[in-house]
Amino acid sequence: MGLEIFNSLKLGAIKPNISVSHQRSINFTSAPSDTVEIKSLDRFTSETAIRNMIEKNPKIKAITSDFNPQLTLNMKELQELLKTHAKDTQNISNEIVDNLTPALQNKINKQSLNDAAYLHDLGKVLIPENILNKPAKLTPEEYKIMDVHSDLSYELLKNSGLSDETLELIKNHHMKPKGLKAIIQNSQPSLALQILSTADKYSALTEKRIYKSALTAQEALTIIYRDVENGKLNPQIFFALAKAKTGTNQISHLKT
Repeated sequence: MGLEIFNSLKLGAIKPNISVSHQRSINFTSAPSDTVEIKSLDRFTSETAIRNMIEKNPKIKAITSDFNPQLTLNMKELQELLKTHAKDTQNISNEIVDNLTPALQNKINKQSLNDAAYLHDLGKVLIPENILNKPAKLTPEEYKIMDVHSDLSYELLKNSGLSDETLELIKNHHMKPKGLKAIIQNSQPSLALQILSTADKYSALTEKRIYKSALTAQEALTIIYRDVENGKLNPQIFFALAKAKTGTNQISHLKT
């Protein structure tokens, strides 16, 4: 049956024919700026840079002591992730911003969001390859290990000179209750954090990975819409993503 989006939202100010402005007041995905930005951010992703980050922060060894005591770096996996998921998450974040109203765009620090989108999974370089690429469901213990990648990304980068907002976005990009207080505004996660989390989720859902096939845009949007229903995601961010990926805000054709 069709997804009853507007009934379930129960938001009187939002109509079924709502349209999200897609004025292109900024060219956020232009090739030249992207190229320069990625090159500059890659100063954080070399093996030498990561080793230096580890040396400066003893907490990293404490976090990994149970599953990676030798601090082995999975550089091959990291470089593949940066070329695919990280860049994809950055592009999707940009697309969401580009399809928001100018008023909402002005509330977002685009530089912090852009940096965080590319670097959010840097900590996976310390997650064992057999967990990252396990062709089956993770065990509860393996899931706990995987779950610390956000903290590892933050700890690796916290002395790097990146802005505090960028670091908080990286640390909390899965929008889990623990640790969110630093960037809560008006009892809701910041717009930038919601955008990053949504872009990360959409990218993961639509990617083919060793343990799953890729979902279609409609399938991924249907899953992400549950965050709107549960009050975790600003509807305007969802509509901006839908506009970017389907070309329309009329998304009642999505299937549950």
